[in-house]
Amino acid sequence: MTNPPVPRPTSDRHRPWPWCRHCCGIALDLGSARTRAWLSGRRTIIDMPTVTFPGVGSVYPIQRGCIVDTPGTARMLNRMLGHRLPRFGRPVVILTTPVLGAVAYRTEARTAVEILRPRTVLTVSTARAVAVAVDADLTRPLLVVDLGAHLTEVALLADGAVVDARHTALGTSDLDRRTPPAQIADAVVAMVTTMLEEDPGSHALDALRRGALLVGGGALRPEITYRLARRLHTPVQPVPAPQTAAVRGAAKLLQAAHTHPSTSAVIDVTGALPRLV
Repeated sequence: MTNPPVPRPTSDRHRPWPWCRHCCGIALDLGSARTRAWLSGRRTIIDMPTVTFPGVGSVYPIQRGCIVDTPGTARMLNRMLGHRLPRFGRPVVILTTPVLGAVAYRTEARTAVEILRPRTVLTVSTARAVAVAVDADLTRPLLVVDLGAHLTEVALLADGAVVDARHTALGTSDLDRRTPPAQIADAVVAMVTTMLEEDPGSHALDALRRGALLVGGGALRPEITYRLARRLHTPVQPVPAPQTAAVRGAAKLLQAAHTHPSTSAVIDVTGALPRLV
């Protein structure tokens, strides 16, 4: 009886996307206002409103950084990506999550992503994804300020991991005569001040001296960024294309992860989600 052929190592079977024919992948950033995705083999980012239509009228399944309608989120993802995936493919998915989303957010997100028949689902904090997108030096403390449409989040990274984070349910979509841009800037200053006061070491101070990375649509609002620079007495740097920085960082991690042995086998996604810190 002939011996079966010995399988080649996983790293030999995989090639960089889009030339890898063994798997497909999705980098996904679920926002309260917009959802953005990068698919293996594509040069552009898919960008759509985070809206689902179960019947009459628009429904917003993600609000203030929380998934409030999981089936609606799944329908939106299916409408956005279902027809773009290989018919029999099972993608590797890397999903960005709010720093303070914790287990509840990741559980609801995993349930929604099941509609895409994932082989493996990994999660990464938005702040970490942003740092990866801009090739930030993660050996030094880093302050990331996410000025979103419905949520503003401040995260402190040390050695590449989030060590402190704050958020407020306030974003650029709330700006009007009663809520001026200065209110968002003041909220960020208050969160950073609390970080400095409660930091047992010097991570927050070191990161502040280095300057802050700004991401999200609010990073394009000079009336917010100028006020932040004045109030924090430090450089504030909007990252290139700040609205898509998180999904671009997730895409970089996805391209590195798809050749890893842990993503090559068929993994039972009913268990706990792996997490990329």
